[in-house]
Amino acid sequence: MFNAGIGAWTAKRRLKDPDKTALVFGERVFTYRQFADAVDQVAEVLHVRDISRGDRVAYIGENSPEFLFTLFACTQIGAVFVPINTRLAPPEITHVLTDSGARTIVYDIEFAERIAPGIAAGGIVHVIPTEEGLPGTPGLPELMTRSRGGRVAEEMDLGEPAAIIYTSGTTGKPKGAVLTHQNLTYVAINGIVDYGFASSDTALLISPLFHVAALGMGALPMVMVGGTIVLEKGFDAARALALIEKHGISTLSGVPTTYQLLADHPDWDGTDLSTLRKLTCGGSAVPTRILNAYEERGMSFSQGYGMTETSPGATHLPPQWTREKQGSVGLPHFFTNIRITNDAGEIVPRGTIGEIEIQGPNVFLGYHGLPEKTAESFRPGGWFRSGDMGYLDEDGFLFIADRLKDMIISGGENIYPAEVENLINDIDGVTGAAVIGVPDEKWGEVPWAVVTLREGASLTSEQLVEYLTGEIARFKIPRTTQVVEEFPRTASGKIRKADLRARYTGSVRPSHGIGTKEPWKTETIRTPKKTK
Repeated sequence: MFNAGIGAWTAKRRLKDPDKTALVFGERVFTYRQFADAVDQVAEVLHVRDISRGDRVAYIGENSPEFLFTLFACTQIGAVFVPINTRLAPPEITHVLTDSGARTIVYDIEFAERIAPGIAAGGIVHVIPTEEGLPGTPGLPELMTRSRGGRVAEEMDLGEPAAIIYTSGTTGKPKGAVLTHQNLTYVAINGIVDYGFASSDTALLISPLFHVAALGMGALPMVMVGGTIVLEKGFDAARALALIEKHGISTLSGVPTTYQLLADHPDWDGTDLSTLRKLTCGGSAVPTRILNAYEERGMSFSQGYGMTETSPGATHLPPQWTREKQGSVGLPHFFTNIRITNDAGEIVPRGTIGEIEIQGPNVFLGYHGLPEKTAESFRPGGWFRSGDMGYLDEDGFLFIADRLKDMIISGGENIYPAEVENLINDIDGVTGAAVIGVPDEKWGEVPWAVVTLREGASLTSEQLVEYLTGEIARFKIPRTTQVVEEFPRTASGKIRKADLRARYTGSVRPSHGIGTKEPWKTETIRTPKKTK
């Protein structure tokens, strides 16, 4: 049998690099032979339970080798892998399980109570904990030891579903994006071509694997090229710095906050970062102060843009363009195409803001069980309508204006929050910014700034207005600044603006216009400085 999908990768790596280190997880170390053997064992565990082509296997748990074993085992036997966001509440988990039609769930024991309603809802036949400890329910390690270890595989085509990954659900219920073997293969190839991942690389993965960025742009390219993965349950700045030095980490991916927390940590200056050559960043543009901190240590960023529906990579900004094209998310990935269109689907001139559309073998098959929503999301020719607004400059570099639904219309003028947020993020002391539209009797909507600050910093509305005056048109400048301890975020780190709008819509704006910090206290420590 011939498996053309990602389920064949571990066996091929076992053949090519049997004794090379594939995966490090704390004290657990796996060669590619051991990695592939473990995948074969999990594949048999599923196979003897009559899990086969097209069956959905759900997984909920923190980053671990078992996550990757289960993913590759599913795709090896033709099953469809359904990773579940560990931050979801029981009703949301129940929705994912019932909507996907999962027959099996593999789970970390700590999530037993949260998945119970979904199991009770019916549909789940097999329940497999990733560790021992539940009476009468053998865990995955015990089941693997019982396995004969023979390779069970199914003939697969690239166009068949490999995974259903549920979108962040910033509005409404999460939708299941169906990603094919082709999607996941080509997103890995795009990463290898554009980021230069190689077998000599050791990648530190600190973002959750249930999010497609860590999976598609982190784990999969490393397995494809035969690199080494150092996997962490989650992100801790001190531990991440120690691991970079200990393992000679060469590639790291994250969001701007990740990199800022590393640079702000007391161990930053004393950590040997000489092996760290490839830094990839998504979620939002890298603020100038973060660029400065890393360039002072001889490092530059590759930035990018994408979403679950594009597996996720769509564009890539190489390090050599970081300064000249600052604010851009780059050029289309090698096997991906980008265009900007108006409401009628017509391509607009360079420099004109319109909807970003994406085409390529990394673009998803559609939304599971939602044919009408899928049809609405595509134009003829396989062009996916992202719902994001942006423009291409004269050189073809993409700049994001904002989400179509996040655009603010104030007095008939369009305000794209990302433009304002990028400026706010460059204020000394600001660690994050979100600009939202709040109803206003006179203007229809007015922009508010919601920010998080470094410890000991403060920001008032007057200071923000002063900083932005002359940088952008006055109607774009938020007159109210709210300081919060932290943002509501999706698992991928994106700010849930819908939650912020719900929090502040109808709230009373302070008449003095001073930014406040929940729970509603004001501090004035220093005036922010421009860092341009």
